[in-house]
Amino acid sequence: MTISHTAMANAIRALAMDAVEKAKSGHPGLPMGAADIATALFTRTLKFDPRDPKWPDRDRFVLSAGHGSMLLYALLHLTGSPEMTIEELKNFRQLDSKTPGHPENFITAGVETTTGPLGQGVATAVGMALAERMLNAEFGDVVDHRTYVLASDGDLMEGISQESIAIAGHLKLNRLIVLWDDNGISIDGPLSVADSMDQLKRFEAAGWAATRVDGHDQDAIGAALDAARASDRPSLIACKTIIGYGAPKRAGTSKSHGEPLGAEEIAGARAALDWPHAPFVIPQDILDAWRAVGARGGAVNAAWKARLAAMDAGKRAEFERRLAGDLPAALKAAAQEYKKKLSADATEIATRKASEAVLNALAPHAPELVTGSADLTGSNNTKVAATPAISPGDYAGRFVHWGIREHGMAAALNGMALHGGYIPSGATFLVFADYMRPSLRLAALMGLRHIEVLTHDSIGLGEDGPTHQPVETIASLRAMPNLNVFRPADQTETLECWQLALEARTSPSVLALTRQNLPQVRKQFVEENLSAGGAYEVSPAKGAAQVSLFASGSEVAIALEAQKLLADKGVAARVVSVPCMDLFLARDVSERQAVIGSAPVKVAIEAAIRMGWDAIIGPDGAFVGMEGFGASAPYKTLYEYFGITAEKAAEAALAGLKR
Repeated sequence: MTISHTAMANAIRALAMDAVEKAKSGHPGLPMGAADIATALFTRTLKFDPRDPKWPDRDRFVLSAGHGSMLLYALLHLTGSPEMTIEELKNFRQLDSKTPGHPENFITAGVETTTGPLGQGVATAVGMALAERMLNAEFGDVVDHRTYVLASDGDLMEGISQESIAIAGHLKLNRLIVLWDDNGISIDGPLSVADSMDQLKRFEAAGWAATRVDGHDQDAIGAALDAARASDRPSLIACKTIIGYGAPKRAGTSKSHGEPLGAEEIAGARAALDWPHAPFVIPQDILDAWRAVGARGGAVNAAWKARLAAMDAGKRAEFERRLAGDLPAALKAAAQEYKKKLSADATEIATRKASEAVLNALAPHAPELVTGSADLTGSNNTKVAATPAISPGDYAGRFVHWGIREHGMAAALNGMALHGGYIPSGATFLVFADYMRPSLRLAALMGLRHIEVLTHDSIGLGEDGPTHQPVETIASLRAMPNLNVFRPADQTETLECWQLALEARTSPSVLALTRQNLPQVRKQFVEENLSAGGAYEVSPAKGAAQVSLFASGSEVAIALEAQKLLADKGVAARVVSVPCMDLFLARDVSERQAVIGSAPVKVAIEAAIRMGWDAIIGPDGAFVGMEGFGASAPYKTLYEYFGITAEKAAEAALAGLKR
């Protein structure tokens, strides 16, 4: 007997309401309302293999509306994901389960990306779709898949959605298809209390194809998916649904959104859906129908593996290396050769320019490195010479013009990293990290190799004034777990920090770089990457150290000048460069103490606020830096005005010795 797709959708609804009820928390409304959308997608269109969830050529399914996680968990169970057992569904939202409250890609196989902060899934999917087209341009039809998103009203209200759909429309990412669960309900009630946007017109204006269908008519959804697959543009399919579909009193209301339905309502839903089965029980014929859907992907996967095996051996090896995330063997040698050249270079240069030179030296040996900028290419200096930019319909380049869309850029970079095959990097001014912070936070949470080049890193940018001077930004980024914030002092440290960022498989990185020129503080070639420890002694004291001077970035040169001033007064001081406080604080206590040293006076110097430095200098240490916002003036004037000078650092050290 043929099982109806309606019955298959009702299996999703039942599992969702049962799991939420057992957990006494969760969101049953979306899974119940969007079950027909998901059933149509998975049974008719989606290319996937639940036995091989990392199959490189699978279609990506992103549940942007991550609060509806039981929809995804139910699908994983029904289609045969080995780890998504019925017991895991019963443990929904419990400690150490595979079914956390929102989907986490690092916990649950088959979850493409962590979602929950609304808009992030849509935005991340743009990067996945872009990576697919770029890899296809390099490696041909061994890369041939699509990216599907299930988005909610809330996803489309978030500002990041506008940045992201504009990027996708401009680049003509026609393999990106968004299914919008158009139920017209948010937590506060009918969407009309807060929004009257015509989403179809908005998407069309951004260069998308857009259509509306009955979200409970699976044939209509299937036809819309067929049209979207044939489109030369990204597609939005607005699926008009009823939230909490089947619940007799709560369907179509915000009461079904984010709380258990309760025993009475669930009993009514079972009757309305003709689902007389006990909680968590799926009739065998319905389960068999779903498992048959999951089994289809095995043959498609096998055919893909045959195509991969037929590739030229060298090209296949490069493709597999790229997907594995291994760095090219030639990269380290190129970096060491460049480092030797830097040891003989006394040029004063801004670290943003030093970074550009590093990129030009290393990028030819790392074809997976993609750079870009949020409309600041000439200021961020991330465009590699002779590397073309991608353009609409032409994805053979390795540079992306993201436009003034910092948040969308960062989320798309997450998508590229998740997709595999690329190490993505973006760029803007450091102060605009606040525009991308939610995406950076997800990169850190997921452990993605995602690099941001954030220039104009302090009051040293000068005349643009306090709106552009990120005095508190470094500290706030350092507070984020699993994000490495690098602030190099010169060309050599810039190279070392780039190496560390490229090698960091499970951590995103920020390179905070100067606008103003800096002297070379490392004048001897050292094969070891000294920045890898986060902090190191760049200039020892002559004799027993009475003072330890700690600094990062542009202020290391100031610390070295202060060391000379103190020496003239008979005070032995040492200078410690701190290019990455995060890496330093991750070291063992004994290792940290060896670098901090035993000098009785400790002074930190940074053209930013003090927060974070007490972990090194202690609460009684002296700090030379900012206490408030900056001002508009030439940068040398600002350093004098705010007292971030060698003289002030030396005065602080001498005052400490007198205490």
